[in-house]
Amino acid sequence: MSEISVDIVSAEGHIFSGSAQMVFAPAVEGDVGIAPRHAPLLTRMRPGEVRVRDERGEDAWYYVSGGILEVQPEKVTVLADTALRAKDMDEAAARQAKERAEERLAQQESNADLSRVQAELAEAAAKLQMLEKLRRQRR
Repeated sequence: MSEISVDIVSAEGHIFSGSAQMVFAPAVEGDVGIAPRHAPLLTRMRPGEVRVRDERGEDAWYYVSGGILEVQPEKVTVLADTALRAKDMDEAAARQAKERAEERLAQQESNADLSRVQAELAEAAAKLQMLEKLRRQRR
């Protein structure tokens, strides 16, 4: 089976580098699946999960808060604003962030605040959705 090289990088540092048989990412236009020899692609990502399927068929999960996805036929690069390994995610903190954002959204202070709060809410919701999906898989 052919493989594709994958790098996941964030402002905080290098998160993952390795080979995969498939990569799934949350592009702004919709989720994408990337296999070796994929057509070149450059797109923005929304908050969500990046899933890297290794050569054994096992998945590793990463959370990204957004960023850029670059795809070349033999390489995928995820340039994330923030990226976390699934095992490093804090569910309690994500729930608190979501609750704070929902409270601030209800107050609707100004349009500038509104768009920032909506982005914070989207990030928290994406984290919680990913954690719930992982919990269901482990059962």
